[in-house]
Amino acid sequence: MTDTSIPSADQSLDEEIAPAEVADDDAEETETGSTREKKAPAEGDLFRQSEIAADYVEGLLDILDYDGDIDELVSGGRPVVEVVGAHLQNLVGQRGATLEALQELARLAVFRQTGTPSRLLLDVSGYRATRRKELAAVAKNAVEKVKEHGEPVRLEPMSAFERKCVHDVVNAMSGVESESEGVEPNRCIIVRPAD
Repeated sequence: MTDTSIPSADQSLDEEIAPAEVADDDAEETETGSTREKKAPAEGDLFRQSEIAADYVEGLLDILDYDGDIDELVSGGRPVVEVVGAHLQNLVGQRGATLEALQELARLAVFRQTGTPSRLLLDVSGYRATRRKELAAVAKNAVEKVKEHGEPVRLEPMSAFERKCVHDVVNAMSGVESESEGVEPNRCIIVRPAD
């Protein structure tokens, strides 16, 4: 198996998508054990979630004495909060670890006010879009190695967002497949030839 490393944290990072290993948000079990469809939240409910999260993030920025513009929106059927400004790298942290933690806190703030779990996406200074591009390059490199050598390639541990980005790229290519294995925070992706 070949190891492939991810670009270092000091390189620019960007765009994000929904985590791959999140439980199925579109179905729920009834008391009898059968699965039924859940209604998708209304656009207004999603926007309300982004407003709640934006208020929470704005409070954090005030406490930290950071300046940033905050946009709330709904994109891809999920609430999104984007923070843009100079000198916000501390809100991203090493390899996005602080950003992931802030996103979870913002989701908890939404849950506390609405009583509903949120799939809120938080981004700071375009970190997720840049990161997605970097991960696409890592995924393509791994696919090339698998096709060239015919052996599985293990990538280093990644967050759920990062794994989702890689899975999306690999799944769009023929002749290869990917799967996550391991336990957080050491969960990683294996890219292998398709059966």
